[in-house]
Amino acid sequence: MKHHRLASTFRKVLCTAALAASLTTAAVVSTAPVADAGESAPTPDSPQANNRGDARLDLPTPMADPVPEVSIESPEEVSSAPSGIPGTALDAYKRAELAVGIAVPSCKLPWHLLAGIGRVESVHATGYGLKADGSTEKPIRGPRLDGNGFARILDTDKGEWDADSVYDRAVGPMQFIPSTWSKWGADGNGDAKRDPNNIYDAALAAGLYLCAGDRNLTVAADLDRAVLSYNNSREYVNTVLGYMRQYREGRVVGAPNPPATNHVNPQQPGPHPQSIRTTPAAPSPLVKPPTTPAAPVTPPKPTAPTRPSEPVNPPSAPPTPPVEPSKPTPALSKVEFVDGAEELEAEAGSAFAAIPHIKALLDDGGAAAGRTVVFVIEQDTTGGTRFEGSDSQIVRTDAHGIASATGLRAGPKKGSFVMRVTVYDGSVVVTATLNGTVTPQPPLILRRPADSEPLRVEAGTSIKGVEVLATVSDKPATGARVTAGLVEKDPANGAWKPVDPATDNGPYFKNADGDRLTVLPTATTDTAGKIVLPELFTADVAAGTYHLQLATAEGVELILTVEVVDAPPTEPSAPSQ
Repeated sequence: MKHHRLASTFRKVLCTAALAASLTTAAVVSTAPVADAGESAPTPDSPQANNRGDARLDLPTPMADPVPEVSIESPEEVSSAPSGIPGTALDAYKRAELAVGIAVPSCKLPWHLLAGIGRVESVHATGYGLKADGSTEKPIRGPRLDGNGFARILDTDKGEWDADSVYDRAVGPMQFIPSTWSKWGADGNGDAKRDPNNIYDAALAAGLYLCAGDRNLTVAADLDRAVLSYNNSREYVNTVLGYMRQYREGRVVGAPNPPATNHVNPQQPGPHPQSIRTTPAAPSPLVKPPTTPAAPVTPPKPTAPTRPSEPVNPPSAPPTPPVEPSKPTPALSKVEFVDGAEELEAEAGSAFAAIPHIKALLDDGGAAAGRTVVFVIEQDTTGGTRFEGSDSQIVRTDAHGIASATGLRAGPKKGSFVMRVTVYDGSVVVTATLNGTVTPQPPLILRRPADSEPLRVEAGTSIKGVEVLATVSDKPATGARVTAGLVEKDPANGAWKPVDPATDNGPYFKNADGDRLTVLPTATTDTAGKIVLPELFTADVAAGTYHLQLATAEGVELILTVEVVDAPPTEPSAPSQ
């Protein structure tokens, strides 16, 4: 039944997607890649085979853990539904949007654009075994760029990324040419590596690449130029922007990462596009094109040498001083936690005593002053470790390259988290992480003050000023919420249960109208961790032992025993004389 509901849901999604695609001008999709032997099956119209334009790529880090709204049961459903994106891919696109928004705020990069490119280039790595860390079980490689129907790009990476030491191939889920990656490779997941085969790194790099040249992607012309710079093809631009609009206007779902398969990824829903063979693309601007030999030139007939005229009183020119080579501007190199910080630790619900400090350094060892720093809490299992109510904090390094994360408070339960710190300097981004642990808070204890008298009164006499203290590690627990009520043992299991107010004849409280109460509204402890109970009445109460329970919502309780004794008999007064 669940499968039928999912199928119905996806049919609706596909219909909406097909309609959106029909409204996209000249929306053309290239033949989808095949997860076979770890490589895409190249065709002449493969997007990665076209001219890539100017290469410019770099960026990194955090945020967004989209909760899947529906589950996807097969890779085919993920790859065929424009609104179903594998959860890791969706997370990578959204993290890239956040990071670029901080590094290049004027660009206004939408994650939907990255998703559009990821859909066209690799169907979000579907079928390649996308893992939670952003890597894939199978490498994603485009066709050999050997000039045979594609651009001719000789090897630039010695086969490091594309396993080809003769020609280059586009690599990874966002299909980067190795020479482009060498210039713009980014670390999007903070593992100190820049890997085009990792979707976090690739999405981050693609984001900065698209934002090169002071582009504002909310401006149509800038958006058009950005996508053209990624792949110099009008059909490619139309296709990417079509998917971008679908993701922006539709209901996007973070689906489970599909496994590696050998199936051909299905086409975009709706009418199948015509396969278009493009003219072989121009060589990448990063590769020097071969020069055509010039026609031979007939040398001129030599003439008799003439005797040079002797200079008359030549002036003595001072020697030209050597030109000192200009020193390169130091660049951001690394970030490190200072004060020997190895791990953060605090009790649940409390503030962290240690304030995390980082230092950003340049490649010449100097301090990187005035750089933007983002502290982010990730992988949190504590129920909400936060910086003053937010899971991120943005600051700038001081003149010494130092920045601090302030107001960090532990979540309400035992667990762990990771603090990621990212420093931005234009297109250069460096990251570091610090583990954090939240330990259980010591138990709250309810007790009466040590000098308290037993609760023992004569029938008809009320009990006033009963104090109860709430403490944690012998320190007052301010703001503890406590409920008080009369209880009795349940004969069935021996547990305490509230007395029945309709039949109970034991001690009682009164409300403002003087009505009898067996349970009090919740009271809150003061700054000394104390609450004072209102007057407890025993009028018309038979002698006996009664019990008053004080409890918190967390299950901490204190049982007070109240003894009511008969009043002594009244001695007859002496007869008057």
